Amino acid sequence: MSDIVVDASVAVKWFVPEVHSDAARRLLQDGTDLLAPDLIWAEVGNVLWRKWRSGELAAEDACGILVSFRRMPLRMHAGESLYDVAWPVAYALGMTFYDSLYLALALKAGCTLVTADLRLCSAVRGSQWSNHCLWVEDVCQMGDL
Repeated sequence: MSDIVVDASVAVKWFVPEVHSDAARRLLQDGTDLLAPDLIWAEVGNVLWRKWRSGELAAEDACGILVSFRRMPLRMHAGESLYDVAWPVAYALGMTFYDSLYLALALKAGCTLVTADLRLCSAVRGSQWSNHCLWVEDVCQMGDL
């Protein structure tokens, strides 16, 4: 399997049992090189903070997940290096600049973004970049990316 970009919606599912967690965890089992913009650190932390605030996670569990997340086999890329691609994507698709950084990395690396964010996936569907974005549940059906 080739490189893939993962976003925070996938990364959180590696640690928190949710819908699509099994599919997200399969990405860790097949030797795929996982890439992400460095923004993923803040986004994963924010998701865990929201889950703590809502009572879904204990504070110590959220801290433990953050420690474990640091050990994940992710090749990080500086978000700043993606700005020239991310802005046209965000503008064309009407999606957040945050989300466009993940797709920009997939475009620059010549690979696919795997997401569990339905809004992001829907925004990209039908665009000129649709072949660079894949719904997390569709990964196992695609074989090699």
